[in-house]
Amino acid sequence: MLIQVCLYFYCKFLWRCLKFVMRKLTGRCELQRICYNTKPGASRTMKIETSLRDSKSKLLQTSVSVHPDAIEKTIEDIMELKKINADINPQLGISLQACLLQIVGYRNLIADVEKLRREPYDSDNPQHEEMLLKLWKFLKPNTPLESRISKQWCEIGFQGDDPKTDFRGMGLLGLYNLQYFAERDAAAAQQVLSDSLHPKCSKFSKAEWEKKRMDKAIGYSFAIVGINITDLAYNLLVSGALKTHFYNIAPEAPTLSHFQQTFCYLMHEFHKFWIEEDPMDIMEFNRVREKFRKRIMKQLQNPDMALCPHFAASEGLINI
Repeated sequence: MLIQVCLYFYCKFLWRCLKFVMRKLTGRCELQRICYNTKPGASRTMKIETSLRDSKSKLLQTSVSVHPDAIEKTIEDIMELKKINADINPQLGISLQACLLQIVGYRNLIADVEKLRREPYDSDNPQHEEMLLKLWKFLKPNTPLESRISKQWCEIGFQGDDPKTDFRGMGLLGLYNLQYFAERDAAAAQQVLSDSLHPKCSKFSKAEWEKKRMDKAIGYSFAIVGINITDLAYNLLVSGALKTHFYNIAPEAPTLSHFQQTFCYLMHEFHKFWIEEDPMDIMEFNRVREKFRKRIMKQLQNPDMALCPHFAASEGLINI
């Protein structure tokens, strides 16, 4: 243990020496070298984040958690601290500001998502009830809901006659995501729901179904899986794994809409992955989910990765 601690401080000392030498040789600080030598997106922003967080300067350390309104002033303070002339290096301030907006925005997004996750579904709250009823209308537009408490909820994948009990794990976040998917990517959401209930009514031909024996494998509870995929998206966000994706697709601060668009992508991709895996029954769900999670994690290790294919819910995404 002592050797590891000594090795850590030794490496840290060597790194600071290397930074000092590079500063003298290039005439540029580490932040300048990153901004000038690394393309915009996750590669640049993650390097800037690491540099700021590991700096011995308190100003740089705290810059990753300032209020969004204070970012411009923070950039000015950093430029002054590093003795960088803004008139000679105008692009540096712009690049740093873009990176800080993403870094601070990601932290704030975690807080927003966590707030929704911690808020329980309340059947006495008119807004909560309205969202739940809208979910039904978006998924089953041609089928009226006979009553608020009804076995019909099972038709869209809830476990009982009152969906409120299924939101306990993810709180309102699960409902927000499901409604967003059903509303913004209606065609895909209805197709996934249809496949999960009536496999032979999907876009695959009868011969393909019989060849892959998908009729025994595709069935799952749409809403419950949606809440489960919400849990997956939440953990990817909190762990920092989604930084690669968000830093590549959000030119400024990632928002709740970006998170919900990512959920839509994950639902769409998990559905296809479930079919490809062809599990024997729903009892294999945890195995398939874990395998899917590992595949997404591997994709996100690529600094150029952006989970934003051309589907309805992602039309607002901008790839920088």
